[in-house]
Amino acid sequence: MKKSKSDPNIYFNYRDVKTLQRYLDSYGHIEPIAKTGLSAKQQRQLAVAVKRARHLALLPFVAN
Repeated sequence: MKKSKSDPNIYFNYRDVKTLQRYLDSYGHIEPIAKTGLSAKQQRQLAVAVKRARHLALLPFVAN
């Protein structure tokens, strides 16, 4: 994934699994901020959304 300028209006919803999967690696880990290109605030929002989606079984905790 290329590093890109982050959109200041981006919002991560835990129900939007397709978007969240873009920021996960092949093992199911959240990509680091240097690779995602998000701001620190957006990276924290992403982490919260991914953790909520995992808790509700929308995303796996680990990949096969």
